[in-house]
Amino acid sequence: MNVLIVEDDEQVARNLERALLLAGHRTDVAGDGASGLARATSANYDVIVLDVMLPEIDGITVCRELREQRVRAGILMLTARDAVSDRVAGLDAGADDYLSKPFATEELLARIRALARRGGDSGERVLRVGDLVLDSARHEVRRGTRHIDLTPKEFEILEYLMRNGGQVVTRDQINDNIARGSAGLSLKSIDLYIHYLRNKIDRDTATPLVRTVRGVGYMVDG
Repeated sequence: MNVLIVEDDEQVARNLERALLLAGHRTDVAGDGASGLARATSANYDVIVLDVMLPEIDGITVCRELREQRVRAGILMLTARDAVSDRVAGLDAGADDYLSKPFATEELLARIRALARRGGDSGERVLRVGDLVLDSARHEVRRGTRHIDLTPKEFEILEYLMRNGGQVVTRDQINDNIARGSAGLSLKSIDLYIHYLRNKIDRDTATPLVRTVRGVGYMVDG
């Protein structure tokens, strides 16, 4: 998972970065609102951890600008414990969740995982790759004029792949972003779900969309 930390307190930023790296995530750090906004709009992140009190541009303004520019990443706002107005303003600006300082690292990681599983609720509801269409609001999938019936887990995996359309995702990334509960998904079960998706989506078509990149992972690409 790709995570952007926008935090001007260097010690807090270092602690967050260390915890995320230990959890297997890729991280970038910005120390003020302006550089955070520039990074968030020039690269694809799954989650942005955004402090409210930032130099240059405050976190509320950064959040609002990101949503106006249709950045789909989940946004977790960091607020002062008693700053109810900041929490309300952040949610109104488009944040998906908030966490009051000081916080436990385990809770931060859990909230980041939850945001990533949503796949960017504030983003596009209808995803398209080639003639494959996924409507997350209606929970429908079509390939051309053909309706495709998927199990809930198949749907989640396909949505994650399509939101990362054209990019290879590893089995570990699929597990991190799709698994529910501590047990997660086994690597074999992920391979099996991909097999089912390929049979349902690419059956009787000249253009396969569900692709395997050997030794790396999977992708949906037209």
